[in-house]
Amino acid sequence: MTLCSVQMLATNVIGSVTLAQTVPNGSESVPLVWIIVAIVAHLIGVAFGFFVVSALRGQTLKRAREEAADLRSRAEADARGIAERAQVEAERLALDRKSQADAELDKTRAEMREAEKRIAKREDLLDKKLETLTQKEELVTRQSESLKSKEAGLDRKTEELTQTISQQREKLLAISQMTVEEAKRELLIRVEEDARHEMSKVVAKIVDEAQSEAKKKAQEITLMAVQRYASEHTAESTVRAVPIPSDDMKGRIIGREGRNIRAIEKATGVDIIVDDTPGVIVVSCFDKIRQAVAVESLNRLIADGRMHPSRIEEVVEKVKSEMDERVQKSGKDAVLEVNLRGLHPKMVEAMGKLSFRTSYGQNVLRHSVEVAYLSQIIAEQLGLDGTLARRCGFLHDIGKAMDHEMEGGHPKIGMDFAKQYGEKEAVLNAIGGHHGDIPSTTFYTPIVMAADAVSSARPGARRESMEKYIQRLNELQDIALRQPGVTEAFAIQAGREVRVMVDAKKVNDDEAQRIAFDIAKKVSEEMTFPGEIRVTVLRETRAIEFAR
Repeated sequence: MTLCSVQMLATNVIGSVTLAQTVPNGSESVPLVWIIVAIVAHLIGVAFGFFVVSALRGQTLKRAREEAADLRSRAEADARGIAERAQVEAERLALDRKSQADAELDKTRAEMREAEKRIAKREDLLDKKLETLTQKEELVTRQSESLKSKEAGLDRKTEELTQTISQQREKLLAISQMTVEEAKRELLIRVEEDARHEMSKVVAKIVDEAQSEAKKKAQEITLMAVQRYASEHTAESTVRAVPIPSDDMKGRIIGREGRNIRAIEKATGVDIIVDDTPGVIVVSCFDKIRQAVAVESLNRLIADGRMHPSRIEEVVEKVKSEMDERVQKSGKDAVLEVNLRGLHPKMVEAMGKLSFRTSYGQNVLRHSVEVAYLSQIIAEQLGLDGTLARRCGFLHDIGKAMDHEMEGGHPKIGMDFAKQYGEKEAVLNAIGGHHGDIPSTTFYTPIVMAADAVSSARPGARRESMEKYIQRLNELQDIALRQPGVTEAFAIQAGREVRVMVDAKKVNDDEAQRIAFDIAKKVSEEMTFPGEIRVTVLRETRAIEFAR
């Protein structure tokens, strides 16, 4: 029982007494004894409740003490366990540190032993060197003494020789009846003549050897470059004539009042020529890409059969999109083939356009790839940077992708275009100077010129019409026949060489050399040809020059 219960009990007792006192007189009175009994009973209950409360409080305190003791004992046990684990961990760490220290000590000892060995070897080497130096010093001392004795002997012999020369000179002067100055002049004249004669022989020999070695080395490099890059080459020609199934298709292509043909020309930017030639129509355009778009669009329209302006515009737009993708793909494939890095996308696109450009039937993009590899091979043989030479060779004709859109030659156009996208000076000079338009400032420009000539002039690379071929042969012979003293001239080896016969009575060896030089110069100035033409003048000797 709690203190609150006792208080409530006391309140009830007091309330009962008060109630008994306030009962009305008219009712039956409660005996006093019962009242006292009730009070006593209440008091006894209060005392009992107090006793019970005290007993419960004592038990609670006892349990609290026991729990506190139990908690204290557990805490002490935990503390002892933690201390023991900490001690074990400390001992383990101490053992680890001791092991590490022992390992480091062993390593240091091993390094010290190695250092001692190296020092011992160095000491042995120094001892050997010191012994060698001592021996050399003794040898130098002996040689110095020997040289001194020889020098003294030479002085004596020099004096004797001087006296002998003086006596002989006096005798020669007496015999020749000439003064010293006159003898000197005569001797110098004879020595000069002999020296000139010998010098002419040496110069001729050196020139012949230099020309032979240079020619041999150039042939080796060129042949090796061509052999190492023996790429398959097919001469391509842009298609201009579009076949049609029947002549009725010409009317459908023209359309009512010419609407269809005007729509095609407007959409593609080409000229469509419909004449009396049976089975074909002709597409004419200076831009080969637009021409290819027009040809492909016409082929699709003819195959489809639907021919009206809206359909024409739809097909042309689709073909243009596909053509742009083909240009990008061709450029990327070529860049990957020559393994170039850091090339601007615009330059890749320009190189892709060269796949639609031809020169004497040779595809310009394939020609650029071929020149790139030839330039690399030649540069590596000369000890130069093959990667830079390959870049110069690949980009040398990039101006041909836009020369129909701008004024000027393709070397300058290509150089300006490459300069916009940060190409190096060596690459710019190779692009602008591979035809000799600007002076060469690096070794890579003449390398690209040589590779360009090899790629253009090799058999099967280019083609030309029979009329132009015959005209070129006649021009070669006419230029040679105009020279004085020439009796006959023959263009041989498909126009790669012209052999000139001269009158041996009118032309000597020196003049034959001059005639060969003059013919080569005239051919270079008056003719346009790929590669080089060899000029051979035949007399008793042959004088050969090359027109480049």
